[in-house]
Amino acid sequence: MIQRRTLLSTLPAITIAPASAVGQSLAIRMGTATEGSGFYAYSVALIDALKAVDPILEIKTEQTKGSTENARGLQAGDFDMGLVGGEVVHDWLAANRNAPPLKVVSAITSAPGMFCARADSRHRSIADLKGRPIVWGPRGAGGAVQARYVMDGMGLDMDRDFEAIYPENFTDGPSMVLEGRAAAIWGIGLRWPGFVEIANRPLGARFIVPTAEEIARIRGKYPFLEKITVPASLYPGQYAPLDTVGAWSFILARPGLDDSIGRRMAVALYKVERSGMPMRQLAQTTARNTLMAIKSVDELQPGVLRYYREIKLVK
Repeated sequence: MIQRRTLLSTLPAITIAPASAVGQSLAIRMGTATEGSGFYAYSVALIDALKAVDPILEIKTEQTKGSTENARGLQAGDFDMGLVGGEVVHDWLAANRNAPPLKVVSAITSAPGMFCARADSRHRSIADLKGRPIVWGPRGAGGAVQARYVMDGMGLDMDRDFEAIYPENFTDGPSMVLEGRAAAIWGIGLRWPGFVEIANRPLGARFIVPTAEEIARIRGKYPFLEKITVPASLYPGQYAPLDTVGAWSFILARPGLDDSIGRRMAVALYKVERSGMPMRQLAQTTARNTLMAIKSVDELQPGVLRYYREIKLVK
């Protein structure tokens, strides 16, 4: 679940005229992430889907280092919207309690976290990975932030208990595992690109998740992390479901974004959802999932909330 965010807003990077009608041209600047990340793959699918239902709604993406940079950019007004993981939301809440909140435009996807090693690896548990070189992802990215919470919930430290690797680019991590330079890589989300790359190679992949006892310990310390089941056969060679922890990721709006823009996005996203042919990356981007992932409708961007009321999803 997301908690109320408090982030400071300054002047927006671009001026956007209110879009009172769907026929009016609109450009939105959105912080995403670099190639090889889940957010990058999601943003590509998102733009294609939105073009199909609202051709003159233009999303101008800005590649960033991920969730933390996107949150900062929204705080500073550099972006109108940004993709942000739930763990980073939690961090920003704690650090910025007295500033204007960022608002939720939509849930993106649940983000289960787990390790991926080569299938011929001897490592079968998180305990087996201690002291080994582990790729956590770029610093500040949602996956690295999530891993810090998960490891700490188990009484482990990412840097002291493992040989931590923080590559500059998401695309560097899978090759480190495939070439044997790292024992495993941590990733988040469903069909995470780095996991797909490893699993599709001839050697295949082995996924390592916390045990039931470890999940209980993690959630005991960090209850905002939810138990999530990764469905069987999501990746080649993954024949059984996997239980782990994670949080929802979101499209967030900067403070002060015009409500008509939030409503326009909500309308377009709902059209994609109702089309019956959403892209795989967008399967969990639904209005009902958004309402399930937040604690209160007050967390919604006001234009989004207005549209949800129009279509009778909320009172």
